[in-house]
Amino acid sequence: MDLQLAGRTALVTGASRGIGLAVVTALVGEGMRVVAAARNLTPALKATGAVAISADLSTADGPARLVERARAELADIDVLVNNVGGGSVDGATGGFLSFGDEQWQQMFDLNFLAAVRTTRAALPSLVERRGAVVTISSNGARTPHAGPVPYTTAKAALTAFGKALAEEFGPAGVRFNTVSPGTVRTDMWESPEGYGAALARSMGVEHEQLLAQLPADMGMVTGRLVQPEEVAALVAYLASPLAGSTTGGDHLIDAGAVKTV
Repeated sequence: MDLQLAGRTALVTGASRGIGLAVVTALVGEGMRVVAAARNLTPALKATGAVAISADLSTADGPARLVERARAELADIDVLVNNVGGGSVDGATGGFLSFGDEQWQQMFDLNFLAAVRTTRAALPSLVERRGAVVTISSNGARTPHAGPVPYTTAKAALTAFGKALAEEFGPAGVRFNTVSPGTVRTDMWESPEGYGAALARSMGVEHEQLLAQLPADMGMVTGRLVQPEEVAALVAYLASPLAGSTTGGDHLIDAGAVKTV
């Protein structure tokens, strides 16, 4: 299927690995010119053919500086993919009382305010181009007990943010959608230094055992974790003109883990 994205431009954040890397690969494969931003530029990201830019989007001025550099490369931005985020901070496997103000601020800076600031900086170009914004949230926004409470709360705010902007900027021709994956095969779960490994230690089980039982524990009816490329395919469709009447939605891709209507 031709998504009619060839020749258009995109800015993707959190692009060095996992979902972000898969999104960059998919959009470049559709013929888009892509600026890919990450704190650390990996060989895999550089190999995609995107313009890779190092940026720390957890800082107050990082997003605006990134958008300025992206526009220098692309002139205009047709598509913004807000993907940067993460669930690992000190004490991430503890309950509410294990998180202090610093951990809450870290989670909101990376998982919510980075998208707010990047979107704000990119909006003049997106309005001019009648573009699209796709923001990666999490199904944890709908099941906030299922992860670190600062992370799932930040993701719930992110989902609400996309809904609000769809209403405000729809008349200007800009579409906003969020994509809410469940458990995806990324470093967050698979890395020995990631949240999954920390969770396994807190439960007293082997990391591999945790990963093997996650689909069943999470209620994923396919019996397997979501692949980053599956999320990327949905993002590419939502970014495309084929989804011209799709806006204001939160699109689950979690193998049926969320059971509510």
